[in-house]
Amino acid sequence: MDLILFWFLLFLDASRVIVTRSSGVLVDVVVDRYDVPKVCPREVQTEDFVRYHFNGTFYADGKKFDSSHDRSRAFVSQVGLGKLITGMDRGLQGMCVNERRRITVPPHLAYGSIGTGGVIPPDAVLVYDVLLLDIWNAEDKVEIRTISKPAICNRTTAASDFIRYHYNGTLLSGEAFDSSYSRNATYDTYLGQGDLIKGLDEGLLGMCVGERRVLIVPPFLAYGENGYGTLVPPQASLVFEVLLVDVFNPKDDLIVEVKEVPEGCTRRTKARDYIRYHYNGTFQDGSAFDSSYQRNSTYNTYIGMGYVIKGMDKALQGLCAGEKRRIIIPPHLAYGEGGVGDFIPGSAVLVFDIHVIDFHNPKDPVQIKVTHRPQDCNVTSEADDYIQYSYNCSLMDGTLLYSSDQYDSSSTTTLGANKVIVGLEEGLSGMCVGERREVVIPPHWGHGENGAGEVPGSAVLFFELELLELQKGVPEGYMFVWLGDGPDPLFPAMDLNSDKEVPQEEFSSFIMTEISQGRGRLRPGVDAHSIIKDMFNNQDRNKDGKITEDELTLKDDEETKQARRDEL
Repeated sequence: MDLILFWFLLFLDASRVIVTRSSGVLVDVVVDRYDVPKVCPREVQTEDFVRYHFNGTFYADGKKFDSSHDRSRAFVSQVGLGKLITGMDRGLQGMCVNERRRITVPPHLAYGSIGTGGVIPPDAVLVYDVLLLDIWNAEDKVEIRTISKPAICNRTTAASDFIRYHYNGTLLSGEAFDSSYSRNATYDTYLGQGDLIKGLDEGLLGMCVGERRVLIVPPFLAYGENGYGTLVPPQASLVFEVLLVDVFNPKDDLIVEVKEVPEGCTRRTKARDYIRYHYNGTFQDGSAFDSSYQRNSTYNTYIGMGYVIKGMDKALQGLCAGEKRRIIIPPHLAYGEGGVGDFIPGSAVLVFDIHVIDFHNPKDPVQIKVTHRPQDCNVTSEADDYIQYSYNCSLMDGTLLYSSDQYDSSSTTTLGANKVIVGLEEGLSGMCVGERREVVIPPHWGHGENGAGEVPGSAVLFFELELLELQKGVPEGYMFVWLGDGPDPLFPAMDLNSDKEVPQEEFSSFIMTEISQGRGRLRPGVDAHSIIKDMFNNQDRNKDGKITEDELTLKDDEETKQARRDEL
């Protein structure tokens, strides 16, 4: 069998064979595609540039005459324009990245009967074992493949924007050269300002936060002939799998989206108000960085006084209690380029979903709204009165804290006795039986910064009140008062049987008669028997179980003398 027929049969079953048989002469290259990728998005065509590794051997003895592997530098050339030997120009056609071929080149398509430079002898059949690493064309543009995109995209990247993105960077062959994920930090840069390679500056335009793209960048829009250190070889196409995390523009202001406003909002926040609000804090990609709900505690602060970041200080003005908003704050109004440790990265846009619980001003008074007042309202509550009332106590967002309905009986108190918070004392004053009120009590009239029980610190309280019963009281320090002028002289009136002495039973009968006839009043809210007993004991100076006129006079004289000393 002649040599040419042998080669024809040997390569007949190869993946691709370019061979003809003429009388005893190999007239074309022989291509053995012995390793072809399953996916081949692009094949080499005339005028394409290629970057490949090869081992070159002689067919006759297998001896190596050249190798790009030995130089640790892939070979770069253009196909089909005579920059390669003709056999390679033909043998590389239709090749895929990561494909391996064995290309056998006859002498007339290699270095002919002359050879070259003492390396290739005349009439040598050459065998090139090739691994294709890269393909590009001078007409190529950045190739953009969108992997995923959020359903809602309110903003896309534009030139002069500042962006934060994650990426995996590989060569076209799949070999990784860099990854932001391995550093656990986004790549942060301005877009369209020349801070990136041209291909990225172009490929990152028009992206939404949360969008994923694959960008294929030809070498002349990447690092070109020089490459990039040891990471990116010269003339390498680059593949970036990109996730856009954040975008803003240095000219951006706050973005405020009103989600919910309660009906009947009559007051809005302003500078120097104190506010309590809940929030969820996220980045633009939706990942959370903080939440007051997780701590089960509102965030409390003054507004417009520099206690919070500038953007939040501005955004917290003009809100109603109960209002819900989404606030998007660019980094120059948040934590800037420095961020906050590992908590908030530098140049991060912050998204706050807030719910205003309540707010107040340190100068706020107690607010009283009468919702029902009986027509017959001649007697109203005042200091020292003993009252019975029902109530509901809530936060301003409607959260019920306490209610008299939770107990077996209504609440009672003596006004002016410091038995309830100051704001409630004021809200209960001036009421007539059957009157109903709504009372708003700021914390400085309530439980202050520390709160109490179920009442959070600095909470504004909302009370719904109804006065159920009113017993007029007596001044502080007194157990009994005359309603008008008392008997004069007093002792004969007390001495019911005129025996010149008044035991406790007689004294008690006298007092109760005066009360029943509307001439006197005991301190309300205290057991009458106990009060009368205390009154009797105060007058029974010698503790013999009865009061005489001398004892009563002596007590009067002492009180008069004490009053005179007080005046002095």
